[in-house]
Amino acid sequence: MRSKLNYLIGISLKRKIKTKWFLFANIIIAIIIVGVINIDSIITFFGGDFENVQKIYVVDDTTRSFDLFNEQLSSSAIDLTGNNEGNFEIINYDKDIEEAKKLIEDDKDIIVIQIENDDENTVKAKIITESLIDTIDYQLIVNALTNTKVSLNILDSDISVEELNQIYEPIEIEREILNEDEKSDDENTNMIMTTVFPVIILPFFMLSLFLVQMIGAEVNDEKTTRGMEIIISNVSPKTHFASKVIAGNLFVLIQGILLISFTFIGFLIRKLIGGNSIVNGLGTEVGSIINDIMNSSIGNQLIYIIPLILLLMILTFIAYSLLAGILASMTTNTEDFQQLQTPIMVISLVGYYLAMMSSVFDGALFIKVFAFVPFISAILSPSLLILGQFGIFEMIIAILIMVLANYLLIKYGMRIYKVGILNYSSKGLWKKMFKAAKKND
Repeated sequence: MRSKLNYLIGISLKRKIKTKWFLFANIIIAIIIVGVINIDSIITFFGGDFENVQKIYVVDDTTRSFDLFNEQLSSSAIDLTGNNEGNFEIINYDKDIEEAKKLIEDDKDIIVIQIENDDENTVKAKIITESLIDTIDYQLIVNALTNTKVSLNILDSDISVEELNQIYEPIEIEREILNEDEKSDDENTNMIMTTVFPVIILPFFMLSLFLVQMIGAEVNDEKTTRGMEIIISNVSPKTHFASKVIAGNLFVLIQGILLISFTFIGFLIRKLIGGNSIVNGLGTEVGSIINDIMNSSIGNQLIYIIPLILLLMILTFIAYSLLAGILASMTTNTEDFQQLQTPIMVISLVGYYLAMMSSVFDGALFIKVFAFVPFISAILSPSLLILGQFGIFEMIIAILIMVLANYLLIKYGMRIYKVGILNYSSKGLWKKMFKAAKKND
């Protein structure tokens, strides 16, 4: 039996991996991942220039606005590395506005800004360019001019420089939380995880959909080509079913490893071509996020949390593959299976969007109930666990419920599978499924 099982697993994996579709899809995925990681180098190759500094000539008719404007714009302009160095070269032009306009004739990319006194609004400004300005740059310039006007108004109110610095200095906040089980740094961690965690579980969400599609399509294909009759005459339905489940999960594992490999290749290519700016910036941000998490109360529990999350995800992958095989066995064509897998996709989407919005429903009973629901729990319960709305005990319960779901799928699903794989009639589909499930009870 084992040799037949291994043979069927090998055949099933070859059908999934040794195809033009698998090769083409992974080439596209690799190009996308590597391209996103090296996006600045690609744009530069096709004529873009991330190191190009935008020159801004300021005609300061007020004789006191330039320094304030320069400070405001320089501090707000953040480059791709995440540093506050900006991409602007701000020049105090000591000639009149007409002379400044001539500079644009020589260099179409130059921005000229004229700042003048205004009796009603302290100052007013004019921005002169050859063509439209990048939206982000324009907003930064407008904000800097607005802040310059505010600063001048404060200075005109006979406020000293020391007092002005005090006005702009960030407020000191001392955080006190009465609940001794929580720490103030958990608020930052919750905010980070609410944003980052849905992105992390996106690969799980995608791979689960791939798994359902792959197993369903393969079983359906064997039925429509009548190959199922030959296979079942040589192996038991139990062995055939097990081979589909194991091969499907091995395929997901291989695809997951490939996704990680594509990411490493992207960063390796970036390092080889010398594009370190985004990597450094990303590394700083990622390092900051990791430090925040490790220094929070959740950091000490990661040694328990990560294995529990992985175990729940593995059990959910198995459940998806079992359900896909059972449903596909009762269908007679691809259209029928497409209709049957729609509810599975809807359930997965519900779990994914609930995970994204989990912090909004803090303390809500319904979201905790959903976190125990099989197929949804692997996506939702880790989010609630990180946010402190779920404990280790609840996580273990979710795992046990998932184990029970797999047991029921195997016990009753096997009965449906035995009847379904040789059923070629689409009439009374659900009736046949329930009848098969009740058989031998």
